Amino acid sequence: MQKTFVTLILFMFVASFSFSQNISTRFEQSKGTQTPTYFEIIDWWKKLDEKSGKVKMLTMGMTDAGYPLHLILVSNNGDYNVDNIRKNNKRIILINNGIHPGEPDGVDASMLLAKDIVTNKYKITDNVVMAFIPIYNIGGCLNRSANYRVDQEGPEEFGFRGNSQNLDLNRDFIKCDSKDARAFTEIFHLLDPDVFVDNHVSNGADYQHVMTLLTTQHNKLGGVMGDYLMKEFEPALYTLMKQKGYDLVPYVNSFGDTPENGWPEYWDSPRYASGYAALWHTFSFVPETHMLKPYDQRVKATYTLMQSFIEFTAKNSQQIKSLRDQTKKTMQSATSFPISWVLDRSQYKEVQYMGFEAGRKPSEVSGLPRLYYDRSKPFEKTVKIFNYFAVKNSIVKPKAYIIPQGWWKVIELLKLNKVQMTPLKKDTTFEVETYKIDDYKTLPRQYEMHHINSEVKTTTSTQSISFKKGDWFIPMNQVANRFLIETLEPQAEDSYFTWNYFDAILGQKEGYSAYAFEDIAAEYLKNNSDIRNKLELQKAKDTAFAKSGRAQLNFVYQNSHWYEPAHMRYPVYRIIK
Repeated sequence: MQKTFVTLILFMFVASFSFSQNISTRFEQSKGTQTPTYFEIIDWWKKLDEKSGKVKMLTMGMTDAGYPLHLILVSNNGDYNVDNIRKNNKRIILINNGIHPGEPDGVDASMLLAKDIVTNKYKITDNVVMAFIPIYNIGGCLNRSANYRVDQEGPEEFGFRGNSQNLDLNRDFIKCDSKDARAFTEIFHLLDPDVFVDNHVSNGADYQHVMTLLTTQHNKLGGVMGDYLMKEFEPALYTLMKQKGYDLVPYVNSFGDTPENGWPEYWDSPRYASGYAALWHTFSFVPETHMLKPYDQRVKATYTLMQSFIEFTAKNSQQIKSLRDQTKKTMQSATSFPISWVLDRSQYKEVQYMGFEAGRKPSEVSGLPRLYYDRSKPFEKTVKIFNYFAVKNSIVKPKAYIIPQGWWKVIELLKLNKVQMTPLKKDTTFEVETYKIDDYKTLPRQYEMHHINSEVKTTTSTQSISFKKGDWFIPMNQVANRFLIETLEPQAEDSYFTWNYFDAILGQKEGYSAYAFEDIAAEYLKNNSDIRNKLELQKAKDTAFAKSGRAQLNFVYQNSHWYEPAHMRYPVYRIIK
């Protein structure tokens, strides 16, 4: 009997060892110097799905590269039905990898983590489900070279930052110019993740830390979730990483030679992964390993941090759910929302920073002084992280928005984000609050296929406007409230107006021939003394205007009933009453 038992144990050990060897990764096979190609990544995950009941690989939406995104669900019972996962009160951690394929640390770390889970080398609790996007930027991953990211320490070859449209996907979460971002949005709303992690590699200063962490800004996340993030979640990650042998530090948002003087926390607006996720009340993080550390060290640090996310989430599962549920409910009834913030340098936290002394020496390229870090002179110092932001501007929530159906590109994005909205069943007149765009600035050069609008100034008026059957009515009593405010209010940092979706209103479509309009304008002024008085007042206070016949003629036109109402009128209308 004893001999049979020993034989059984030996057989199980050999089978487990054989299974582990059969699913070894390219990272392991190369002793931590290489990362797999796109096709190797997908093939590996397919094999893991075939071999283990804990893993399910799903094919999701198409990307610009002509290949679909994949979503991997890993859990103890192999449940991949999201409704069941929620019904069984499990927390979902979504891991996004390879948004910048030249930063593949998360790609390999996720494969190692999943392998260890299915071989029982690392055990996750039943109340956590891992969701992996194995490689997000497929086009960039296919564009592989040893020459990108010249100052990064490995791997030997990797992908390119831009996707198949040469877009930086970590600027595309609101504007969704790529199919990739649209496929991600579908995944995000399918899962409604409790915790979101977007794995990266940093650049900037040189220091001793292998791993840095960018966390959603706690004031911006706001409310009970913001407090919990700052006081519980983030500190616990630092403790867990310390126990596992890593000195974690906030993302070093300093690109000069003096990070030892502290730095402001990175501002993750909604264009970024973590900023977008925060609009949907998800605890969000961007790990940034240090580019100057060897690749195997970076992958292992990423692996360890993902373990820390799992362990904290498992231990605090019910609290995380409760805070998210409470926040979603609060957002539905909130009466105002912040849309811009300003750094508060009077408040900060202190952390231990392990750096290298910086200095200047003559450049062998230019002969001029250049920055360098002396790794023979490490130091440890307490530094200030300025991680408090005060609300600069807030918006009072309307009862609803109305968007005419002609703005279908925006409507599509709202539908993609599961916004609750209904088409008008018949032509209807509403009293609405309207914005007129008085002034704005536009970038002179393109940024991610756009010329961003900023410093937007508006005036508000109340008008009765007739809307057509099929125009869209968007009630503001839903979980999407914050997303709607930050995309539909023109002054918001990453609004659809910021990203040029409404730029057509900025160009006047109708006009006049000056010689023909002169007589019409003169007759109009005879019959409208209030406009003549306004014209004279403008001439008295503006000498340049007083000397320009064309400017005065245009003034009359713009103050007449012939002037098109759509010019500069923002086509998103607010119902207040």
